[in-house]
Amino acid sequence: MSTLHQHAGRATAALALAALLGACSHGPHPPGGQGVTLSGAQEVPANTSTASGSSDIRVAADRGVSGGVRYTGMVATVAHIHEAPVGANGPVIVPLVKTAEGMFAVPPNTTLTPPQYASYQAGNLYVNVHSASYPGGEIRAQLKPK
Repeated sequence: MSTLHQHAGRATAALALAALLGACSHGPHPPGGQGVTLSGAQEVPANTSTASGSSDIRVAADRGVSGGVRYTGMVATVAHIHEAPVGANGPVIVPLVKTAEGMFAVPPNTTLTPPQYASYQAGNLYVNVHSASYPGGEIRAQLKPK
């Protein structure tokens, strides 16, 4: 077998593995939502933090919540899902659990109430990560329903 054929075979296998891992990474809830990027500019009030993050939090049709947040460039204290529209702050509705340095996750078996789910559908839930420097939240992103 030529080197070109061996390389093509490895690339095909790697793509198949990536597709399989992607299909398995959603946990018990099917995807409902999309990835979002967290930044200080989205906080209320906005800040100039250079920290950043990404979230793959998903809400299923049965109102089950899964996924988490990854962040970098900050020393996080806590992370939450809050209920409020863009440009406003709101109450914590789901405290996230720190699973590793740079990562928080939605606790297992988390479910939104019907009014919280309606807020999610309207684009009125956000996730943010707090720090000692920014106790009200250092980085934030609105969760986007699919």
